Amino acid sequence: MTGSTEATAKPDTRRRGPYVCGLDAAMDVVSGKWKALILWELEAYGTRRYAEIRRGLPGVSDKVLAQQLREMETDGLLHREVFPEVPPRVEYSLTEHGVALNAALAPLGDWGTGRISRLAAEDG
Repeated sequence: MTGSTEATAKPDTRRRGPYVCGLDAAMDVVSGKWKALILWELEAYGTRRYAEIRRGLPGVSDKVLAQQLREMETDGLLHREVFPEVPPRVEYSLTEHGVALNAALAPLGDWGTGRISRLAAEDG
C-alpha cells in the first residue's frame, strides 16, 4: 500500500535552484498569485487564523490557499502553530525571513500604487 500512496502524492514542482541570479531565487519563493498578498495580510494584521486570511483574500480558493500556505511554511516564510484544543486552532505568523521578504517587496508595492494612480489618471 505504501507504493500507492507515493504514486498519488503530488510532486513538488517548485524549483530549488540552481538559480541564475538572486531575483530568480526570490521569484521562486513568491511565485503564485497569492503569496505576496498573504505576506501583506500577515504583515498588516499580525498573527491570523486560516479563515481570517481567507476573508482577507477574496477570490482565493481553499485548495490554493492551503497549498500556498504549505509552500510558504516550507520556504521558511511562515510559522504555523497548532494549538492542542478541540476544535483545533491553527495560527499563522511571519517568520523573520518572511518579514525581510515583505520589506524587500515594499518598493514593488509602492511602484504598483503609482501604476494604479497613473492608470486612473489615463482613464480620466
